[in-house]
Amino acid sequence: MLKAEIRPGAYYDSVILMQLQRALAALPGVQEAGVVMGTAANKELLAQSDLFAPEVATVAADDLIIVVRTENADQASTALAQVNGLLTRRRNEAADDEYRPKTLASATQMQPDAHWVLISVPGRYAAGVAKEALRLGKHVFLYSDNVSLEEEVAIKQAAAAKGLLVMGPDCGTAIVNGVGLGFANRVRRGSIGVVGASGTGLQQVTARIHQLGGGITHAFGTGGRDLSETVGAITARQALDLLSRDPATKVIVLISKPPAPRVAEELLRLARATGKPVIVDFIGYKPAESQQDNLYFAHTLDATAALAVEIAAFEASTKAIESPSMPFTTSQRYLRGLFSGGTLAYEAMLILQEYLPAVYSNAPFDKRFKLAKATVSQGHTIVDLGEDEFTVGRLHPMLDHELRIKRLHQEAADPETAIILLDVVLGDGAHPDPASELAPAIADALASAEQAGRQLKIVAVVVGTDEDPQGFDHQVEQLQAVGAQIEFNNETAVRAVGQQLLQLNRPTDFVSIDLAILQEPLVALNVGLESFTASLIAQNTPVLQVDWRPPAGGNERLASILARMKRQSTLPSP
Repeated sequence: MLKAEIRPGAYYDSVILMQLQRALAALPGVQEAGVVMGTAANKELLAQSDLFAPEVATVAADDLIIVVRTENADQASTALAQVNGLLTRRRNEAADDEYRPKTLASATQMQPDAHWVLISVPGRYAAGVAKEALRLGKHVFLYSDNVSLEEEVAIKQAAAAKGLLVMGPDCGTAIVNGVGLGFANRVRRGSIGVVGASGTGLQQVTARIHQLGGGITHAFGTGGRDLSETVGAITARQALDLLSRDPATKVIVLISKPPAPRVAEELLRLARATGKPVIVDFIGYKPAESQQDNLYFAHTLDATAALAVEIAAFEASTKAIESPSMPFTTSQRYLRGLFSGGTLAYEAMLILQEYLPAVYSNAPFDKRFKLAKATVSQGHTIVDLGEDEFTVGRLHPMLDHELRIKRLHQEAADPETAIILLDVVLGDGAHPDPASELAPAIADALASAEQAGRQLKIVAVVVGTDEDPQGFDHQVEQLQAVGAQIEFNNETAVRAVGQQLLQLNRPTDFVSIDLAILQEPLVALNVGLESFTASLIAQNTPVLQVDWRPPAGGNERLASILARMKRQSTLPSP
């Protein structure tokens, strides 16, 4: 005998439902029981278990299905008649003696120190609860799945604009200030911070770090879709920014299933900008090199954990050396490259892709970034002064420096210019003494910027040998004497400049999250799975369980009407 009971729009904690199913299955005469929500996948599971009663076919996804298979009809009716009593008993067993607030607003009044809200309600309602948490100024751990992509983008954009963090939806794991959220493992405190778009991947890495003797500062889950093209890694970018500013975090780990290519490029630029060692495991991503600047690439979760522990130990054993920083003004953000060598200019643009989202040029490899006018810079600019447009009726810039000197003064006068990069190419056929003309121009450019209240950095890549007729050492000495920074390797120069530009061009599309959330004891409100409350209590973390129920008892039409009435009641009077 198969018999089902359908409860439209019913909501119970999923743990309670699991316990109800087990309690029903243990009743006399019950061969098997199923207690699930009416989703298509759950219906299929019921069919596979021979529990697909005729009534089940027409139920909605938000309806509760209770079905039993028994030896006869009386046993089925007796079993279903006990559902209310079993639910009441299970809820009473799960509850404590304290009053539970019905809303987040009332919970906030009862627990004003709570800055985190854990949400694990059905996906249909999760976005609304998350928006309410953000309205109340709370950071969100959003365990719920089945939240639409559009809602995820809207929630995360709203959070970023307020300096709040939303981990999820479908975020199963996080560790904040030593407290595990969701399905986190118990790990020791340490100096390694983690950003993970993979819940079990984050668990594997943090557990292995612990096993290998390392420790965790914080571990932020992002949800699996965060690194998609549509979402644009909003949470991952916020988390990287947080860990870069956290003094306790010395090493950062970034793990994810394959992100969208554009998103991967953006995240790697931000990882470089942290100035800290970052171990990257984009599963399936194949970098050209195993290390680039402060980025270290690993190909497995275990290798990621091992490398993080190794680098953290090295960082702890060495005294940190503060790299000198240029006192640029807030307006100074851009690089201006003035090259006489076309290949050097091209290589510089290729390398700068790893550091900057766009580099303009009169000869770009990406036509989107072609300068409107070759004589006027735009954002970050690399100019090849050896292109035809500059050499018609004029000597090549390796022989004639007049045009480059004029452009040097033009860029130095631009209040947005921070760094000027140029090449000085020696050898047979080149200008007999290029530094004799360039050095005075560099001195004038630096002096004019200083008079305007700005500090300018000029980097010169000297290409030549000690046997060149210009006198290699003599050229270097003249340029150094006026304050130019000298490099002999174009790649080294461009990467050093790229690192500084990252610091000057940190992301501004979100409000920086207050570091206090990483330093103050975690206090939380929990909406949904009561097991999350039990977990926090076991970790000696203050938490308040919200006795949440779906709006209007799950009646979608009525809930929509109530929502409109609520919005209208908050509108200002005409």
